[in-house]
Amino acid sequence: MPMQPWFTDAKLGIFVHWGVYAVDGVQESWSFYDDLVPYDRYMSQLDRFTAARYQPRDWAALFARAGARYAVLTSRHHDGVALWDTAHGGLNVGRDLIAGYADALRERGLKVGLYYSHSDWSHPDYASTRKPGRPAELEDNRYSEVAAGFEDPAAWERFIAYRDGQIRELTGRYRPDLMWFDGEWERAAEQWRIPELAALIRSEVPDVVFNARMLGEGDYATPEQGAPVVPPQGPWELCLTVNDSWGHQHHDHHHKSVDQLIRYFTETIGGGGNLLLGVGPREDGTIPDEQAERLEGLGAWIRRHAAAVYGTVRGLPAGHHYGPSTLSPDRRTLYLMLFDAPRAEINVRGLLGSVRRVTVLGSGTELAHRVTGGLHETPGVLWIEAPAGADLDPHATVLAVELDGELELYRGAGRS
Repeated sequence: MPMQPWFTDAKLGIFVHWGVYAVDGVQESWSFYDDLVPYDRYMSQLDRFTAARYQPRDWAALFARAGARYAVLTSRHHDGVALWDTAHGGLNVGRDLIAGYADALRERGLKVGLYYSHSDWSHPDYASTRKPGRPAELEDNRYSEVAAGFEDPAAWERFIAYRDGQIRELTGRYRPDLMWFDGEWERAAEQWRIPELAALIRSEVPDVVFNARMLGEGDYATPEQGAPVVPPQGPWELCLTVNDSWGHQHHDHHHKSVDQLIRYFTETIGGGGNLLLGVGPREDGTIPDEQAERLEGLGAWIRRHAAAVYGTVRGLPAGHHYGPSTLSPDRRTLYLMLFDAPRAEINVRGLLGSVRRVTVLGSGTELAHRVTGGLHETPGVLWIEAPAGADLDPHATVLAVELDGELELYRGAGRS
């Protein structure tokens, strides 16, 4: 399927991990899987999960102010607890918390994403198989697999029927623009029936976008938490938490600063990717102030520099400019990101062709520029006047370099 243009143009999404784990502030699903919290105690949070102050329109308004063009909500994590009143399986929050979210996003013009885990560590039929080739001597986790020689194919078929039933509900009710899968590592693509699952989803929403954890059917790469040094080829998305946790954990106050988030964001879009920035609402449905404030700060920067963000393509490879950059869709304007106040001229190497003018994005101030050096096919170095203090953005300044033609780069080693 061709990639949907909205996704590569969006640049920013919000990843919402919301579930019963927010009640006690424990790690989502993994806390019982790793025996850090007894399973019964983990599930007791279900009775205390109120969503009493959940206002999806407030979420959507905040996400829009942050500059996001889509969001992804955890419809069901590995713990098996569904955020809608599913008719399949016995674990859900007893009401539909997804419909309001989907409607509110669409009212704001944002695309609707739903996270769904292939794995379900609570379903009685899930731990009935093993991943092919998994050595028998490895320790088995009772929530995810069965000991070698005890596989139950009939139970696995029941699990797949349950999974398909929930997927039909999600696609039929909410018609998501994006399905963000997880938990894929526990089985092979053939066991998950990935081609059949993709066909099922596309029969309801033909233009749906899949992440790479839809094995063999994914539309884009999904690096997690660690920003790639060398950006993936093709479409990709970095999912990143605002603090150190996906879901709400009361003790985690280690929030990234607005400066840090802008760096992550610009480095990601400069490499041709999207940033999927994670927030963890409290059990009552409110987003912590520290996280909301950072979304607002990021959004304010994006609004001042929208031309360098939306619809752009990946910028200069490493070595041409000391910082991220993006390129306009017509490939005639290069946007350079400056994180620090420059103490001297800014240089760009390897530009073939000439530069019409350079301005500070936002203020419009024009900066002098010149080229020095160059021999035969090797171009000289472009030097740009350092912007004055009044033109510097408190977080990251952007220079718009207007070219006489489409961007062409010299990537050679110079004359020997």
